[in-house]
Amino acid sequence: MREARAELVRIDAHGVVHPIGTVASQRLRAREGAYRMLPAPAHVVMMRYTGEDGRRDAEDGAIVRLAGEITAPGTMCDVLALLGQTGWRGELIVLDGEATRAIFFEGGNVVGAQTTVDEERLGMVMYRFGAIDEVQHEAVMEKVRAGSRFGQGAIELGVISEERLYKLIGKQIDEIVFATFAVSDGTFFFLDGFDEGRLVSHHTVSANALLMDGVTRLDEMRFFREKIPSAEHVPVRREGRGEPQEEFKKTWDNIDGLMSIEELGRLTGRGEFTTTKDVYAMIQSKHVQLEPPRMSGGPEAVVGVANLVLERVHQAADAAGKGTVLRQSLESFAVGGGVYDILFRGAGPIETGALDPEKVAENSVMVAGGTDPERFLKQSLHEYVSFALFAASNALGNEADAQLEREVSGWVGQLKN
Repeated sequence: MREARAELVRIDAHGVVHPIGTVASQRLRAREGAYRMLPAPAHVVMMRYTGEDGRRDAEDGAIVRLAGEITAPGTMCDVLALLGQTGWRGELIVLDGEATRAIFFEGGNVVGAQTTVDEERLGMVMYRFGAIDEVQHEAVMEKVRAGSRFGQGAIELGVISEERLYKLIGKQIDEIVFATFAVSDGTFFFLDGFDEGRLVSHHTVSANALLMDGVTRLDEMRFFREKIPSAEHVPVRREGRGEPQEEFKKTWDNIDGLMSIEELGRLTGRGEFTTTKDVYAMIQSKHVQLEPPRMSGGPEAVVGVANLVLERVHQAADAAGKGTVLRQSLESFAVGGGVYDILFRGAGPIETGALDPEKVAENSVMVAGGTDPERFLKQSLHEYVSFALFAASNALGNEADAQLEREVSGWVGQLKN
């Protein structure tokens, strides 16, 4: 409940800017220099660097062609559609908390993408789609730490061919673009032009084709989540149902009742989304049933499961414009709960609702008072997330509330058991 206030700045009656939060202070210090304050609506401040002369010169940074706030998933679909139609050449930067994604456009096509999100980096994309295993990933990372690019290091070690690498870079572009569609709270900026040297390789992917695939994927994942809450859930074959349709065979043949959807996607090379789609179809045909995720990893894993619920609840409340009310209710609940002030000490929650797993696990040993810390943590966090769901239900309509309950039921069940 700190992050939003950490970004606050106050402008006093004399026009002097005072950072209130630590994040705001850090951002302002990183932008030392002379800026021109541009005309803007009364509730917006827009400034751009010009230097002391006040004129926009080439060395002062790229021109901002578009900028805006992201307030709900799918916001970036409209932006991508516009950029595909205009044919502008430039860089779309999408900022989501600590995550930064950059997508490069030229002539209505996406020609490259970059990300700071670990799961979307090339090495993890290769791992998630089964192109390399954990040992190979770590071997290549040794070369990265020595100064190589990941793809270059993978080729040098002989773990992948150039042709396969090129295709996976294209897959990474897809994953980065699709991830921007799911951003629910952030900002975007489209900057005029970009340096060709920043592209690892030059792909040409139709922005409109990416848009169609991304919108379909976004809609389908929302639909799938009613029956498959997460990629950590485990599909199990049902007896006596025979073989499913041929298109699902690759996933079906590898279901062992132990591997999660994420693990199956990696083993088959089909990835999380396609595997989720396969499993959903086989649930509908009653070839497969779904089991909750296998929890392992002790108290930190318990907090991780609670975070999945809390983040989804906060997203739903924010989308309904009730995020502040939810956070205030949770803060009051924690203060009056007797144990949460110590349990959450130094652990958050942050703006997304998530807690620091390591810190909460450490605090739970002290609060549990000699009882099993993991069991105590499950009980305490089950009560906390249950209240979060209750508080959110007052802000959401019946349909949205019911959908949220379905999406998180598997995780809540893990905390209850």
